[in-house]
Amino acid sequence: MFRFLIGLFIILHGLVHLWYFTLSQRLVEFKPEMGWTGKSWILSKLLGDSNTRSLASALFVLAAIAFVISGVGIFVRAEWWWPMLLGSAIFSCVILFLLWDGSMQLIVQKGLIGFLISLGILLVLLLLKRSSTVF
Repeated sequence: MFRFLIGLFIILHGLVHLWYFTLSQRLVEFKPEMGWTGKSWILSKLLGDSNTRSLASALFVLAAIAFVISGVGIFVRAEWWWPMLLGSAIFSCVILFLLWDGSMQLIVQKGLIGFLISLGILLVLLLLKRSSTVF
């Protein structure tokens, strides 16, 4: 049961990344309280806002897929779940950091909780030291 709950949590965490895909593709009318503005504190200067949003779309979809695969790996007790989840958590932290708009306003809606969850997953995995028998 514990393995199922952990796997489900990982999958749901991954699917939340698709919200940022929705915002980056402007599939909904943007309102500031929705979160990410589509700008990056570093990438918008280099790529422009439109290219940054396109890149963000691809990166957030990849993060979602990686977490879903990781969660499935936990469900089926695959040997590869640990490195897959480790990579997913690192990737998520990096893209959320790089795609943050640099403003502290509405920081929670801009991905702070997701960043902290991915960071927590990363820390737990490092503490487990690849003990795949835990789940």
